[in-house]
Amino acid sequence: MEATDCLTMDGRIVHVRTIRPDDAPALLALYQRLSPRSRYLRFFCAGAALDAEVRRLTRAPDADHVGVLVEEGGRVLAAGSYERVGRDQADFALVVADEHHGEGLGTLLLEHLAAAARRAGITELVGDVLPENAAMLKVGRDIAPGSAGRFVCGAVRITVPTIPDDAALAAVGARDRTAAHRSLRPLLAPASVAVVGAGRAAGGVGHEVLAALRDGGFTGSLYAVNPHADQVCGMAAHPTVASIGSPVDLAVIAVPAGQVPDVVRQCCDAGVRAAVVLSAGLDRAAKRDLVASARRHGMRIVGPNCLGVINMDPAVRLDAAFAPAPPLAGGLAVASQSGAVGIAILHASARCGVGVSSFVSLGDKADVSSNDLLAYWCDDPATRAVALYVESFGNPRRFAWVARALSRRKPLLAVKSGRSEGGLRAGASHTAAAAAPDTAVGALFAQAGVIRTDTLGELLDAARVLVDQPLPAGSRLAVVGNAGGLNVLVADAAGTARLTLPTLTLPGRAGDNPIDLGAEATPEAMAAAIRAVAESGGADLLVVTFVATRANDGAAMLAALAAAVDECPDLPVAVVAVGLPDVPANIGVRRVPVFDLPEPAVLALGRAAHYAAWRREPAGSRPVLPGIDAETARDVVRRTLATGDGWQPADVARSLLGCYGVPVVETVAATGADDAVRRAAAVGYPVAVKAAAPGIVHRSDIGAVWLGLSDEAAVRRAYRAIGGALGQARPEVLVQPMAPAGVELVAGVVHDERFGSVVMLGLGGVHTDLLGDSSLRLLPLTDRDAAAMWRGLRGAALLTGYRGAPPVDTAALEDLLLRLGRLAEDLPEVAELDLNPVLAGPRGCTAVDVKLRLARVGAEPDAYVRQLTHA
Repeated sequence: MEATDCLTMDGRIVHVRTIRPDDAPALLALYQRLSPRSRYLRFFCAGAALDAEVRRLTRAPDADHVGVLVEEGGRVLAAGSYERVGRDQADFALVVADEHHGEGLGTLLLEHLAAAARRAGITELVGDVLPENAAMLKVGRDIAPGSAGRFVCGAVRITVPTIPDDAALAAVGARDRTAAHRSLRPLLAPASVAVVGAGRAAGGVGHEVLAALRDGGFTGSLYAVNPHADQVCGMAAHPTVASIGSPVDLAVIAVPAGQVPDVVRQCCDAGVRAAVVLSAGLDRAAKRDLVASARRHGMRIVGPNCLGVINMDPAVRLDAAFAPAPPLAGGLAVASQSGAVGIAILHASARCGVGVSSFVSLGDKADVSSNDLLAYWCDDPATRAVALYVESFGNPRRFAWVARALSRRKPLLAVKSGRSEGGLRAGASHTAAAAAPDTAVGALFAQAGVIRTDTLGELLDAARVLVDQPLPAGSRLAVVGNAGGLNVLVADAAGTARLTLPTLTLPGRAGDNPIDLGAEATPEAMAAAIRAVAESGGADLLVVTFVATRANDGAAMLAALAAAVDECPDLPVAVVAVGLPDVPANIGVRRVPVFDLPEPAVLALGRAAHYAAWRREPAGSRPVLPGIDAETARDVVRRTLATGDGWQPADVARSLLGCYGVPVVETVAATGADDAVRRAAAVGYPVAVKAAAPGIVHRSDIGAVWLGLSDEAAVRRAYRAIGGALGQARPEVLVQPMAPAGVELVAGVVHDERFGSVVMLGLGGVHTDLLGDSSLRLLPLTDRDAAAMWRGLRGAALLTGYRGAPPVDTAALEDLLLRLGRLAEDLPEVAELDLNPVLAGPRGCTAVDVKLRLARVGAEPDAYVRQLTHA
């Protein structure tokens, strides 16, 4: 396993890695530090042979044994290992230093041991624990909440599935959020801040950040660090952080790039717990060394090359950024990878009345990433919604995991730049062509419940609706207004936003919606209509349109609207006000947003409705899939890659699919016309004959596939034609019985260097590329993801009984997708896997043609293990 940095439950940084032979002295010291009671609980006896145990732990890792340790500052705090005792099972054992009990180290170790075992094809870890070992029994309950121990020979046997179920994943997520929150508190809620590089002259970055902290009323202790000044901004200046003489939670570093490493080391030595590095110009090696140094000392870093951080909590009042003005206080947390975009968001949010809870400019995100912040904000009571500006992902699988957990609690909005990156990449398979970079991002966001917007303006429009208003109960939109033209535009926009306009029956009106009260509508009439819509129960959202004229009083109208919407606290509302000289950003105690055009208002409400629908749906789960033989599949991949990577023969692809229970049409290879005839007779006419050469995407384009051959003569003609198309006298061909009719689909897997493996489903056959109707999902794939994939196709009606055709077996289709997802999880070496066509019929789904490309790759980031992003 790859060494990594992790957070303890109290937010400290520790290092987790595989045990090496040279760790023997440190491990022996760990065991010798244990109390007699702890040794007894670990070894079931008082006089354990420690030297033998250390020799066992320091054995070189292999398929049957892995040892893992946790260290901090070079000192080993905990260690554990597993030993395979069967094909799918291994025994595990852990030890944690007495002084570090209660810090979650045992659970952290077991998470990493389970991940290593999972990669080795082990499905469960088993450990025997004495009944009085309460701490270890708690570790077992924490890591596998649904797994009860059982008594075996006087001990409690704990069983830990290496593929966690939903309860175990929820527990991992809760631990991750707790650790992240405690780790980032010194950054976002520090008790003391030192600005290093605060110059005497106004206009310098350090000077302006110090002034912003002072002027913003930071509630903690504030220090200026400048070895060349006595005072800065009216405060005494200190030559170094160490000379302050008091604890410093957060250092804001604004010095030339060449000085940053020394300053960070000084901060580490002084016990600073977090740093914001504003300085730009550090190369990759310098940033890597910076983070390594900081993590050795337990310090988190934002940046470098960032704008700073802000926390508007009145108990903190932290404005450690050089934005031109502080934002409004409110419920939107913002993270931006671009300082300039961050300033744009802060400025625009203030202008449109969206208040900010906290803001982090991530810069080069050498350490702290959006993943860390999402985990922090998930449990932050001041944050009611989160907005991200994303340029790249460090660990997309962890993003999906953390973002999904946050989206279940509060809205997460995002703008992702670089949508035109390379367009559709020229892949050698249909699956690869469909998995364009931005399409993969869309899949990631869809799975995680992220509300993606095309522009910053749309993001803030949606935030105006989501931050201060309840979520809609459905998608039924009511429209009330005094201008028929605006109401018509709202109705038109509703279709684009996928909202419906129900027929409303209100007092004195029947079947109206939009409800046009006319240009002379009084404030009282408008307010009464709003209340009537709310009381009718016939609408889930409301747009109120108002056009100011000489015949009405704009101020009185807004006051009446504000009072009316405040009486309807459960109904999300947007107001469109036109013609007023001074339009407020929002009205009422509820802070209902006021728009100057109808389309943005409706689009924002539509996004709220679809997010609410996502929230109402049950979370997906990863069902148990019978009949999977992952170990045999890994053996096939290992043996195949030993002879070379690239496109593989069809029998290798079919073998892997067979290990995962994916149904494939019977296929036999033949060389020579006589052999092809014999094979055709064996499988039974009618048959298909196809070129066997791997890597051909479009056989039909070159005449290398012949279908519906009903006799020997037809097979011989097809064989000669394929040889001519390939320029070969005796080509190898594949012979198959003709598959039963069904809807032609394409399914597959492609490995993306940024996102890991991606599963694809689309309309298939020879028109796959022309139709471009496909759906993608990232790993891990849930049952909900599999169902959403086929339902999200534009041609989904073909699967549910189009024009009298029988509906296909969608349960079998979902099962096929889940099995492909599991295959991709277990075998990251599968670079491309293309099943085209997959024939979906009333009684199942069968893959007809299969193409497979294998490649040597490193281990993918594990979605089930807590770990910090690598710098």
